[in-house]
Amino acid sequence: MNTRVRPQTAKRHQNGRQINDSRQQLRLLRRDSCVIALAVATSIGAFSSVLADEDRGGCIQADYLLSGQAIYTADIKRPVAKTVGVLKDRITLVSLKEASAVETCEPARRIHVSEGTIFPGFTDAHQHLEGVGRRTKTLSLFGLTTLADTVSEIRTWASRTQPGDWILGRGWIEREWTDDQRFLTKHDVDPFTLSKPLFLPRADGVSALVNSEALRRANVTNSTPDPEGGRFERDPSGELTGYVLGNAMQVFRSIIPDDSDDYLKNNLLQGLKANAALGWTQTQDAGMSYRLVDLLKEIHEEGNMAHRVYVAVPVSEAESRFRRGREKTDDDFLDVRGIKVFIDGTLGSRGAALIEHYSDGDHNGFMDRTPKATLMPILRRALKEGVQIETHVIGDRAVRSLLDWYEAAFQSVPSSGWAQQDVRWRLEHAQIIQPEDQARFVALNVIPSMQPSHGIGDLNFAPDRLGPHRLKFAYPWRDLTNLGLRILGGSDAPVELGDPRIEFYAAVERKRLDGSSGSGWHPEQAVSRETALNMFTLWPAYGAFQEHLRGSIEVGKYADFTIFNADLMTIPAPEILGAEVLMTIVGGNIMFQKGKAPAEAVLHDAN
Repeated sequence: MNTRVRPQTAKRHQNGRQINDSRQQLRLLRRDSCVIALAVATSIGAFSSVLADEDRGGCIQADYLLSGQAIYTADIKRPVAKTVGVLKDRITLVSLKEASAVETCEPARRIHVSEGTIFPGFTDAHQHLEGVGRRTKTLSLFGLTTLADTVSEIRTWASRTQPGDWILGRGWIEREWTDDQRFLTKHDVDPFTLSKPLFLPRADGVSALVNSEALRRANVTNSTPDPEGGRFERDPSGELTGYVLGNAMQVFRSIIPDDSDDYLKNNLLQGLKANAALGWTQTQDAGMSYRLVDLLKEIHEEGNMAHRVYVAVPVSEAESRFRRGREKTDDDFLDVRGIKVFIDGTLGSRGAALIEHYSDGDHNGFMDRTPKATLMPILRRALKEGVQIETHVIGDRAVRSLLDWYEAAFQSVPSSGWAQQDVRWRLEHAQIIQPEDQARFVALNVIPSMQPSHGIGDLNFAPDRLGPHRLKFAYPWRDLTNLGLRILGGSDAPVELGDPRIEFYAAVERKRLDGSSGSGWHPEQAVSRETALNMFTLWPAYGAFQEHLRGSIEVGKYADFTIFNADLMTIPAPEILGAEVLMTIVGGNIMFQKGKAPAEAVLHDAN
């Protein structure tokens, strides 16, 4: 059994066309949102019939039988099992029998991971793969607990940077500091960066610190107007502070020297490797450029994909997406299907678009990182060509606006022009959702894609930003699932660490990692462990139109498994954070095994 997938030539697949009346479509979408299991009915039926044959004593085709302390399937008909059979890259058996009692048609390995609990392959439904790899090479300010330590780290890195070269990195976040919880300014770094331009995005990735040299190179002065969908922060006297938000960041990105293809390709490889080591079997990349897509296709051709990747390209490349069409490999390791749209900023930077003003500010954030006039033609064309839309929205004003725009697009395109009935458009983050708008997710069949770690991280500032009245509908995970909605669970790495244990823990506990929580943080919005498992397995598969291929342990689906050394479904919640990944299996092949180099990770060693 090889540890690498066989490379396949990437092929373009055009979506089929289905014709529906638009009003009939909305009725069907409303009905569909209440019947979560319906989408996989066909595979469940096939699954049941195969099990019946096996239970009567027929032999099973399998290269190996896999078992452990427990197997959780995420299948509503058989949520647990004792043995899984794998032939090539597919599951051929899900059985309540012990492996020793299963008859295989040909000799097969019997692999028992004695300390392992086996889950369907975990999926990060919102990540930025190249950024995960880049984070291993640039200045990382994640995890620092004081402003003083953060400035000291920047100073040390700057001392190693040649005059004229850019100081680049990411990850500072004032909400974690214990000494002074304010945004960094150019005055913090100018004394030791006079000849070195600096660009350091905050952890959220939609705001950044720049220094005076970067402002000079970009020709941004106190009199420069704010761009649409962005802002150059100024102090009360009107002087630039060096803190920039939203589209104002693009001014500086445009003058930073381009990275080489080799550098970017290595970032992708490092990101794939890091993700597999954490247990991810697929990541869904929200905004991967075509330059990166083409490099990822090279990686696939070379047989070095450590996990599957589902891609939405940025809205700036929408025309290329329409022209190139959907691109998918035969083995489903790479699927380029959607367009990622950016609307508002983040709550921590006070850039999220709110209906009312911030409780600790004199404004209500900003929108129009992608203006409505620009977006609406794209939405209409996406309906006609079967392109999925994923939109970054955080504040309640942004959420409401995008629901309006989605609905307007649905109504403006004649039903005969829709490429497919079930469009599965997504709202990414969707952190603050008014109750009446939560119901509209159901009516419009819009999918919430949310990151539990944002919820627990935001405990440090959300009460100040929102006030108690808005906390009631902030990060409303339980309310959404009670409506029958599938929440796609992600991490937004490298904004967050990108660790499935943290995301799972955050979803079920809604507490900080030390077990504490904020006053009035509505612990009732935490979800059950069964729901959390769906958030990181079956539901992200649905969000990628892949529920018939993966997301649960069922016969006929891909053999994608994440194996931990602890039972996440039963251990005390704090222990979830200490669980270790023993093995990550994608398409029947080991992509990570604890204590083994990739070349040594072979299935017969897994015991």
